[in-house]
Amino acid sequence: MRNPPDLFELRLDHLVGIVNELENKLSMLPAPLIITARHPREGGANNLSIKQRRELLSRFLPHARYIDVELRSAKALRSLLEIARRKNVRRIVSFHNFSSTPSTRSLRARARATKSCGADIFKVATRTDTPAQLARLLDFIANKDVDLAVSAMGIGKLGGISRLELMRRGQPSLRDIRRWTLSVGR
Repeated sequence: MRNPPDLFELRLDHLVGIVNELENKLSMLPAPLIITARHPREGGANNLSIKQRRELLSRFLPHARYIDVELRSAKALRSLLEIARRKNVRRIVSFHNFSSTPSTRSLRARARATKSCGADIFKVATRTDTPAQLARLLDFIANKDVDLAVSAMGIGKLGGISRLELMRRGQPSLRDIRRWTLSVGR
């Protein structure tokens, strides 16, 4: 690669059929890794159980700089998050809502729950098809009321505008960083 990305994201739920080959090739990647194995209700592929997801994440944890798990799975993966902390792997706890943007109050509650899980970063991706949904996401960022790094992005009709507005406000999201990142498995 002439201009390698800053990060590679491995969506292990998409790559479950080739993990042996993948693991053998990881040393060839010229940038740090984010590993994730998404819950089926948050966009995960192959309908993996929590046990299957834990095994995949554990297997690839030694290669990771970041691990990304959903808030809904954080309790079940708490021991893995603790191992990640001890190994200096940064913990991203994420929340996805593909149908709407919850109220600012609800997003703040999720951010506090994320903080209590020991996360380093709260990643939130919500549907932004209407100006009201976009306004709620921007209001959350402006008034998040929690001492935690936040990566926020809108998806849907106003998703692109949300990312530009979040960058303008000094809140770059992981999605913005990923514009320069090769995301494997998508």
